[in-house]
Amino acid sequence: MQTIAPLWLWATFVGIVLASLFVDFVVLRKQGAHDIGVKEALNWSLIWVALSFLFNGLFWWAVRDSTGSTEIANTRSLEFLTGYLIEKSLAVDNIFVFLMIFSYFAVPSHFQKRVLMIGIIGAIVLRTVMILVGGWLLAQFHWILYMFGAFLILTGIKMWWAAGKEPTLDDNPALKLLRRILPVSQNFDGEKFWTVENGKKIATPLLMVICLVALTDVIFAVDSIPAIFAITSDPFIVLTSNVFAILGLRAMYFLLAAVASKFHLLNYGLAVILVFIGAKMCLIDVFKIPVMVSLSVVVGVLAVTMLLSVRSAPVGAPHK
Repeated sequence: MQTIAPLWLWATFVGIVLASLFVDFVVLRKQGAHDIGVKEALNWSLIWVALSFLFNGLFWWAVRDSTGSTEIANTRSLEFLTGYLIEKSLAVDNIFVFLMIFSYFAVPSHFQKRVLMIGIIGAIVLRTVMILVGGWLLAQFHWILYMFGAFLILTGIKMWWAAGKEPTLDDNPALKLLRRILPVSQNFDGEKFWTVENGKKIATPLLMVICLVALTDVIFAVDSIPAIFAITSDPFIVLTSNVFAILGLRAMYFLLAAVASKFHLLNYGLAVILVFIGAKMCLIDVFKIPVMVSLSVVVGVLAVTMLLSVRSAPVGAPHK
């Protein structure tokens, strides 16, 4: 696997991630279980976005310094930005599923922070492995790009048909399997994952939620990682854009949770983006779509669907 990033930039990236997790997990843990309001979530979201853009600026400088070419640096930084926006966009669908899981289990809002914090670590580890394996496979077998592209097109079509339908966990096979394996308490025990009832150690609903959140991220990673490989084959860009998008997932969740109902058409936009990215992968040896065009399509589709969502009422919503 070839990458344009120098070794010191890899080390810098790892250092930034570890420092970010330290702040998120150690410093914020002192706050204890508490409700995160829109203002706090917005402030942290802006911090994570700013950090991502600062890193992209450092990446641009490193590429220009190592290659001596401003054009190459511009192209690589655009690839990072496009991958970052794609992952952020698909994370919105993740968040809607998290909302459904938390609502189904009636998880108190002040407990949701810990679930998401643990989920972020799991997502970073899992996606790092998947990206490195995926990068190796693409380097060895170019034809896998076509499989990824076809998969994204089918996923986009499926997402389009599922958009607007009321999601449910009642028939979820993963939930049924977990309930067979683990005896689960009917009540929460603070932020604990295990409790004791009638002298037996059993799982709390919070552990079930953690497991479902982890499974959800596995499913969505299968979609989002190939989508970024359609933009670039450089594992450094794929990994960093993915991880920086994930770092802000917790703050993004609490921010969007308050306004989720206003973006009821967003899944249609995400479906269009997946089909476009899938088609881009399938056509890569026939016609290579420029990175700027991909970035414009992603931003344009998101902007249009969000605007239409805000200006229209959800299907079945009462008219005022």
